Amino acid sequence: MLITKRFAIRTLTGTVAALTLFANSALAGPPLICHQFDAGKAQLLPWAGDGKSWNTPDRSYDIKNLQADTLRLLSPDAPILARMENMRRATIYAGQDERIAAELLRAVLARAQSDAGQGRDSLAWFDAGYLIESYRQASHIYKWDMLEPAQRAAWKLRTEPAGLDGYAMVTKALRVGGPNAEMEFAASLMKDGTASAEHRRRATAGATAGSLLAKNLSTR
Repeated sequence: MLITKRFAIRTLTGTVAALTLFANSALAGPPLICHQFDAGKAQLLPWAGDGKSWNTPDRSYDIKNLQADTLRLLSPDAPILARMENMRRATIYAGQDERIAAELLRAVLARAQSDAGQGRDSLAWFDAGYLIESYRQASHIYKWDMLEPAQRAAWKLRTEPAGLDGYAMVTKALRVGGPNAEMEFAASLMKDGTASAEHRRRATAGATAGSLLAKNLSTR
């Protein structure tokens, strides 16, 4: 009888552990995509969500304007966290149309190349690298339990950007522009393991208490 009870307890414990692991996996997702970034009062692309769901774009938004609107919002004075949230939203909108997705990526890459040496190159390289890695993570999103069946069928970003290393571009932006805690936070979401941990350490060290960066770090 005692052996039977012990067996039952071990079985129950294993079942609970398995269910916990499954639940955690279901809640996980691409870190550049699956949660909104708090950008404060910065100007952002139109959105219908309240921050609780990753995929609540404004259905009335005309995505034909996505390239122009995104480039306008990625202005020299736009904060890094606003750039991150705008590119997260832009990626989700781009998931509706392969052509628009490709056009936006080409435009952001071209701006990085043309801005070199003009004093804004660190931001331009950051934007290009961040969008590439957002596309990369978004290309796997249909594999996660994050889309309804109809949404999964309609999701267009299914292949990684070929031959492009966005993380390398973001680290280049850090070399060109100097220490930047918010860029370090962004880089930490592109890698796993020790590389991610080191970027997060630098981001945390540079985050002022009560700042938007500190708030975003605390929720991730």
